[in-house]
Amino acid sequence: MEKRHLFSLMLLVLLAVLAVGTVSAQGTVELRITWYNDGNEGDVLRDLLDRYEAENPGVKVVIDTIAYADLDKTLQPQVETGNAPDLARVTDVSRYKGYYLDMTPYLSDPEAWAAAWPAPIIEWMQSGPEDKGLYGFMTQATVTGPFINRTLFEQAGVDVPSDSSDQVTWQEWVDAAKQVADAVSAPDLKVYPVAIDRSGHRVWGPALNMGAVFFERDADGKPLMDEKGNVLFTADSPGFRSAAQMILDWHANGLTPVEVWAGAGGSYASARDFFTNGQLVLFMSGSWQIGAFANNIGDAFDWEAIPNPCGEAGCTGMPGGAALMAFKDSKNPEAAVRLMEWLSSAPVHKEFVERSLFLTYHVELAQSGVDYQTNVPGAKKSLDTFLGEIPKLSDDAWVLQTARNSFSLNIAIRERLTQAITGELTLDEAIQRIQQDVDDARASS
Repeated sequence: MEKRHLFSLMLLVLLAVLAVGTVSAQGTVELRITWYNDGNEGDVLRDLLDRYEAENPGVKVVIDTIAYADLDKTLQPQVETGNAPDLARVTDVSRYKGYYLDMTPYLSDPEAWAAAWPAPIIEWMQSGPEDKGLYGFMTQATVTGPFINRTLFEQAGVDVPSDSSDQVTWQEWVDAAKQVADAVSAPDLKVYPVAIDRSGHRVWGPALNMGAVFFERDADGKPLMDEKGNVLFTADSPGFRSAAQMILDWHANGLTPVEVWAGAGGSYASARDFFTNGQLVLFMSGSWQIGAFANNIGDAFDWEAIPNPCGEAGCTGMPGGAALMAFKDSKNPEAAVRLMEWLSSAPVHKEFVERSLFLTYHVELAQSGVDYQTNVPGAKKSLDTFLGEIPKLSDDAWVLQTARNSFSLNIAIRERLTQAITGELTLDEAIQRIQQDVDDARASS
């Protein structure tokens, strides 16, 4: 009886050893990253990940690439049903608070991680003052601002306004761009003076410069919030009306391609293709376009970023960026954090931003500088221009970017302004709907 028991026990041990051996042989850890691309950064990431996999043969990293317009539509239901990827590249950082993985227990040096990034960036990812967790890193810093096709200005014989003044208004830019478009348009090539991405976020900068007030401040200068930490947004102000009316006028007067705002089917849309194809004089977008322009335009024509147009309240753009975040649903949290540490390390992150032509918030790289890998003059000049825009960013711009409920305002402006453009709503009605939308979103958060 004892011999049979001993034999059974040995057999179980042997089977367990064989099972472990099988897992070791076949159980490569697979990490999945949900990702979108603005330019060539997906190719750069894949190259870096191939290197990581070679150095870590037990890890395989799969990139699931989707269109930016589909990012939150795809990611949010996954997150809310417990099926989040291990990591995802997000721009609406506040949307998924509560679902992120606190990397602190897995980080080799949490203090060094936190010190590598500006405090406002770390705080942006946390759920409140009591939250001391560490959740991800910014793959890129961004600043909104316009680009121009300088070649079209030269062909039209029109002076570039920013060559003679560092404070040019939107009206001055549009007037100049219209002169250019009228001079260079041909029967077989329609050139538009101006376009802006279909995004409430892209409207914020011009509106702030025109004096828009999107929230009130308390006696200490902090934005007023409800008990949940949501900013109390307000839609109606003279500055916002001026910016909205400007965009409505662009459409009414045929100055902008109607497809961008009126043909986007209820989502974000960009006028990038019009600019790339030489059909747009001035394009309001942001620094994330530089990599795509360097690849798709190159030196086909002279292009560059220009300083943000000014208004009575300032010359601010909008800060922003994309963050790579780990999710607590990950089946392999330690492996996910090891990868995050490697990608965010100064040498690797430096290579990523240099090759993808992105700005960075990394403290060490901001001090030491980066050597962008491009011979395209427009890319080099644009990077310098956007770096110069960072000190001009207003306090209100940072609040709009980092408030936990700010994307409700972004989406409301995008959707309701579109309805005003297509004639479904008057501007007054659109502003009323924007206010109702943000109030409803705040109440349900």
